[in-house]
Amino acid sequence: MYLFLDWFFTALHLIIIGFNLVGWIWRKTRALHFVFVLLTVGSWLILGIWFGLGYCPITDWQWQLKEKLGETNLPNSFIKYFVDKVTGGMYLPHLLILPQLHALSQQYYYPFI
Repeated sequence: MYLFLDWFFTALHLIIIGFNLVGWIWRKTRALHFVFVLLTVGSWLILGIWFGLGYCPITDWQWQLKEKLGETNLPNSFIKYFVDKVTGGMYLPHLLILPQLHALSQQYYYPFI
């Protein structure tokens, strides 16, 4: 069951990240995209006041599962974890946050309708 939930949270993360990056392209998804970006930024900044800047509850839940599955030394960022897992590398988190912030900053130049 834990393994299934781990895969589920990985898929959920990738879907949300992908939608945050490209959801603004289609006129019909722009309002929903705006909601997702607000939730993401709100999680990072508002929940971040109590849990640390960049906090994501989905990552928190997934890390709890991964610890039950025996994984240790998990980074604070799902994106860092995933990039390291896919490439086999150990990328520094500050190198990964810059493209994330750039992508978010580029998405506010469109009308909603």
